[in-house]
Amino acid sequence: MLVKIFGGAINGIEATTITIEVNILWGAKFIIVGLPDNAVKESQQRVDSALREIGSRIPGKRIIVNMAPADVKKEGSAYDLPLAIGILAANEEIPTEGLELFVIMGELSLDGTLLPVKGVLPISINAQTAGFTNMIVPYENANEASVVKGLKVYGFHHLREVISFLNGKDKGIPFIFDPAQTNIGDTELTACDFKDVKGQENVKRAMEIAAAGGHNMLMIGPPGSGKTMLARRLPGILPPMTTEESLETTKIHSVAGKLKRNSALISTRPFRSPHHTISDIALIGGGSFPRPGEISLACNGVLFLDELPEFKRSALEVMRQPLEDRKISVSRAKFSVEYPANFMLIASMNPCPCGYYTHPTKECSCTGQTIQRYLSKISGPLLDRIDIHIEVIPVELEKITGTQQGEPTRDIRERVIRARNIQNERFSPYPGIHSNAQMNSALLRKFCPLDTQCISLLKIAMQKFGLSARAYDRIIKLSRTIADLAGTGQITPHHIAEAIQYRCLDREAWGSRISYPT
Repeated sequence: MLVKIFGGAINGIEATTITIEVNILWGAKFIIVGLPDNAVKESQQRVDSALREIGSRIPGKRIIVNMAPADVKKEGSAYDLPLAIGILAANEEIPTEGLELFVIMGELSLDGTLLPVKGVLPISINAQTAGFTNMIVPYENANEASVVKGLKVYGFHHLREVISFLNGKDKGIPFIFDPAQTNIGDTELTACDFKDVKGQENVKRAMEIAAAGGHNMLMIGPPGSGKTMLARRLPGILPPMTTEESLETTKIHSVAGKLKRNSALISTRPFRSPHHTISDIALIGGGSFPRPGEISLACNGVLFLDELPEFKRSALEVMRQPLEDRKISVSRAKFSVEYPANFMLIASMNPCPCGYYTHPTKECSCTGQTIQRYLSKISGPLLDRIDIHIEVIPVELEKITGTQQGEPTRDIRERVIRARNIQNERFSPYPGIHSNAQMNSALLRKFCPLDTQCISLLKIAMQKFGLSARAYDRIIKLSRTIADLAGTGQITPHHIAEAIQYRCLDREAWGSRISYPT
């Protein structure tokens, strides 16, 4: 008897409907076709053991399983459950009526327990789009799948429960997604508060501008000056996530297998801080079994690269295109996938190998050549794509021991949200554009008109620092954000001047400002 069961396959962060056809004929062989990987081929042993635990078994006949479309790679153990249901239905042990309305996914343990799988959210979104009305998943994936409206999601712990449900003995209760439990649009304010940061007013101002416009930022300063501490406080001042951002972020983490069990939507902006020994593939994504990399896991949040020059140069250079396009396309001989990469890059570095070149009291032990070689690890093209460069100077002892608190995170965040609201209204006719950092050249000309004083100031900066055309555009974008924070519609020379000072670490500026010791 021929039976069709429906599942899903992941490509990037999107899903494709997979039709699993099971036919039982005379003979004695189990065959799976349709481009399955080894994990899918091994499912026969897991399915056989699970069926025996519930008093059934794989029929001793010729079983042909076709997974269509045949040109889409089928990976992982998530097809165990639909295969088991297909075999039972083809052997007439469960009714086939209504199975065409279900998408079924799940991994089976040897005793029939259902184990959670990756990528359930994009599969459930695709199922709803394709016209399916029901979905069966492991219990721990049910909250995630129930996010999709118009889809009844049933979560079960054991294969026995699924069979009882399909036989009509147990009606089952679909999971109901409760938005109130996920707090969509409400960023978690942790114990990391800016009020505990002593001094560093210029750096906090730069971080406020970066958060308000979605700009990339590089901090350079001696060890112990507070670079990492400040970076970890940045997510607290970012605006709340929208439902669309939550969905996109959750899909990425679901595909990567990073989603917590029994969770639904991710409601807080991600903060990813990979170690400097990370490989190129781990950073941008891909691999033999394609998975999102750190730049995609940081989508709609912050990617923090501490000790930037210690990262492999090849790993840093692969970020050039994602920083511009806000997506990453991974192409190999056997596959091509695309992952979102709309992240804020926050990086930190020391001014020299020993770390004390710009320290006000400690003496630097590095030679001029050593310092130049260290700074050259950051290429000009990558530096050009970072909007804000700022020096972080160690805080004076009087400020550290003082009792006066700084401005709290909540107050800074309110100003950031007001500036982002201005940008959301400004870019509402332009899909995919939500912040000043995302403006292209056409939008830059439309929303950032400059008077003669501003243009004159920019010309002086271009000649003095040897800035590129990209740096020119980024200064204007920064000026637009500074004006939004001030609540003014017109960019003034004051805004341009403040934006220029955040480009002080450009490649040419380093050479002109630093007199290396001999």
